Amino acid sequence: MRPTAIRRTAVAATVMSLALLTAACGSDGDGKDGGKAAGSSAQPSEKGADKGADKGADQASAKALSEAELEKVSLAQGDVKGHKITKAGPADAIDAKDVTADKAACDVFGDLLMGAKAGSPAASTQRKAASEPKKGADKDIADPEEAFKAAFDITTTLTTLASYDGKGAEETLASLRTAATECAGGFALNVAGDKQKVTKIAEEQVEGGEEAAAWTVGVESDGAKMTFKLTALRQGTTFASFSSMNLAAMDGGGDYDLPTAVIGAQAKKLA
Repeated sequence: MRPTAIRRTAVAATVMSLALLTAACGSDGDGKDGGKAAGSSAQPSEKGADKGADKGADQASAKALSEAELEKVSLAQGDVKGHKITKAGPADAIDAKDVTADKAACDVFGDLLMGAKAGSPAASTQRKAASEPKKGADKDIADPEEAFKAAFDITTTLTTLASYDGKGAEETLASLRTAATECAGGFALNVAGDKQKVTKIAEEQVEGGEEAAAWTVGVESDGAKMTFKLTALRQGTTFASFSSMNLAAMDGGGDYDLPTAVIGAQAKKLA
């Protein structure tokens, strides 16, 4: 995420008491170059040769959801208690071609962390979910820094739904898992000309959809340390990614919880 975008997010959160994540993909932008497309394939079940073959055939012929269909299953205001849900607008967009990792194997992880699409989905939608600050959370806290953290314990999550024909969603999640493993030690990112550094990737436990995975990600930008959460789940031909940051933990790299309420609500709508 670009430093200017992070600063803009902090200002908006201070004024509006919520943060809006700003590195994202548009809902109907073109896909990126094939050279950065997700390419790893997950293997079909081996529980019986015939059954496995049938499953593979079904997956190969599965059709992607249209944008209209994705809109129906995208998060809306009221779906997540204690959160404000809004559509991502043109100002929030970032293209995968503008996100480049210094290691090709890390490209897909960097793309999804920054809110860009993986590969070339048939359709996509995007929402921003911001948790509402807890009233009085900073009451009776003498330390100004701790009072700030309590008052602005706001997690913002950029949620992207992308639909793929055939096994595209399955392959995207498989390639993301592979990238998380191969790039766990860190890698450099160039985001629209701004240099970032992913310092670590640690797996977290998460449930949702037919399969899901999540990670805590350490990022450094202009000397500032930040912690992001990246979650992904698949339901049929739809791949959902969740890139999260917490305002109170934005400068210093403090930890916070996965946005399980947002993830759970989205998984329920996709089921």
